Amino acid sequence: MIELASNPVSLDDAFAGLTFLADRTPEMWDDDASAAFGVVSGYRNGGVFVAHYAGNSEWERHRNGDEIVVVVEGSTRLITLSGGIEIKHDMAANDVLVVPSGVWHRFETPAAGVKVITVTPQPTDHQIERPES
Repeated sequence: MIELASNPVSLDDAFAGLTFLADRTPEMWDDDASAAFGVVSGYRNGGVFVAHYAGNSEWERHRNGDEIVVVVEGSTRLITLSGGIEIKHDMAANDVLVVPSGVWHRFETPAAGVKVITVTPQPTDHQIERPES
């Protein structure tokens, strides 16, 4: 279980505790990537997370709520899947996107990397292959 923060949390400190993951792949398991991801606080049925990486993620969706994605530094392309069509959302520093509940999505991030904050409900479904819908 993710614990709620009882005091303000420094995002600088949260990012400083991460190791940049230069080559994220959809096949990468949590153990391989864990140093690039951190938990800031619990929130509702999930948490507030930070990440620092480059590369491509697997497909994921959150059935119990919307996910909020905030780019702090760098850039990424967040791809959502709607009616079998991939919709590409290019995001740069200070951009925010809300991914609606149940929508499959993934990230393509250039080599320069991205730092993101997400407010992510749990559980998260993961899939390497492109979902049917």
